[in-house]
Amino acid sequence: MNTDLTKHQKDYAHFLPALSTFYATFIGKQRFTHYVDSSRFIPPMTNGMESLNWLNQNEGIYKYKWSLYSAGHAILDINKKAEKEDMIRNRDRDNTWMLGDSGGFQIGKGVWEGDWKDPNCPKAKKKRELVLTWLDEYMDYGMILDIPTWVRKTPEGRAASGINTFQEGVNGTQVNNDYFMKNKTGACKFLNVLQGENHTEADEWYDQMKKYCDPKQYTDHFSGWAMGGQNMCDIHLAIKRLIALRFDGLLEKGVQDVMHFLGTSKLEWALMLTDIQRAIRKNHNENFMITFDCASPFLATANGQVYCATETPNRGKWAYRMEASFDDRKFHTDTTPLADAWVREGCWKVFEDSPISIGMTAKDVCVYGPNDKNKIGKIGFTSWDSFSYCLLMSHNVWTHINAVQEANRQYDKGIVPGVLVREMFDVVAFRDVVNDIFATDDRDKANALNDEYQNYLDGIRGTRGFTGKKMKNATTFYNNLFEEAS
Repeated sequence: MNTDLTKHQKDYAHFLPALSTFYATFIGKQRFTHYVDSSRFIPPMTNGMESLNWLNQNEGIYKYKWSLYSAGHAILDINKKAEKEDMIRNRDRDNTWMLGDSGGFQIGKGVWEGDWKDPNCPKAKKKRELVLTWLDEYMDYGMILDIPTWVRKTPEGRAASGINTFQEGVNGTQVNNDYFMKNKTGACKFLNVLQGENHTEADEWYDQMKKYCDPKQYTDHFSGWAMGGQNMCDIHLAIKRLIALRFDGLLEKGVQDVMHFLGTSKLEWALMLTDIQRAIRKNHNENFMITFDCASPFLATANGQVYCATETPNRGKWAYRMEASFDDRKFHTDTTPLADAWVREGCWKVFEDSPISIGMTAKDVCVYGPNDKNKIGKIGFTSWDSFSYCLLMSHNVWTHINAVQEANRQYDKGIVPGVLVREMFDVVAFRDVVNDIFATDDRDKANALNDEYQNYLDGIRGTRGFTGKKMKNATTFYNNLFEEAS
């Protein structure tokens, strides 16, 4: 069982746990108060609450260097005390690496109000300033404050942001980019976010935004890329964009070394991103690093689900197995090991332990007895308390990171998920396609190879949405019939 996951990362694309504020609160507040009674600590927690902090290289039960945290969840005023975010604010900067999401999702959902296309709108201006200052203060890399193209499709987003068309979203993002470009301190490096709900929009967004990473246009340019919208779930489009970046001179060593894929959770994508990272390192930029994030370990726990197995059958479907956990007040004195109780209660046929779960029993999850009241003085429906969720989140984080690394190890041994190899008249493997595309120094040939395998690539589904041809054709049909009003 790997406890130093940093050492086992090797040359794989880097998964970033999208750290939840709920989880960080337990680490941070325990540093200042007795936020959790130490009687609730399980045997592996020899260093108290810091045992659950994977960013703590000395005290964590398991260690992992890389994470993501969103400004959309943060206390943005850096002069304001933020005990619940101390895990982020006071991490060991020499031994950890953190990417800051800028909070564009909050604009899209209408949470951050303001006329975002107006550089002088007081609400948008103030939020823009706070986000940049926060990213510069606490993050190694940060994403620019992009306005997702889907904002115009949500009534609350349109009403709160003043964004009603695709181009207005582009214009608003350029306002933010111009502010970041002018006011960033250099303490944090910034990724230029690429958006677009379909192929046409993605191409238009890139053409208008690529200048911000171009040393020919900006001396102090942005330092890499973040793939959002259709770019992050459509592998044919993602490769097309990478080809453009390479031949446009915008993927250079020491200049644009990092690319992040937003909200990417599928195991097959972890392998594909490793293949792409390796191919670009071999043929173009040896410093190139791909990162990707998801919040699944935290969201699953919030829904009562626990990771129990990693499934990597050769030529089959690969997955993190998540199942609903047992939740019954009759277990509040049950000292059965968690893994045994899981199988006994029929949650799933196996339970793969983590460095956290191996010290847990049924009663560490099901804390409340039949007549026990919760923190608000009521007898609720669940036997779990808030720390039960924290422990299971920690288990899920380790399992997700380890699953990504184990999937890469199996892949390197020749065990392949079915979607990454096509066996019809001939055998087509994804890694061979990618190697061929990035081995050529001819732009037209690279694009031709990508298009040659489009039908195969379009069959590889992303985390959300349609892929490839469906999106491209649907957009073409739409644009032939309708014109967006400004």
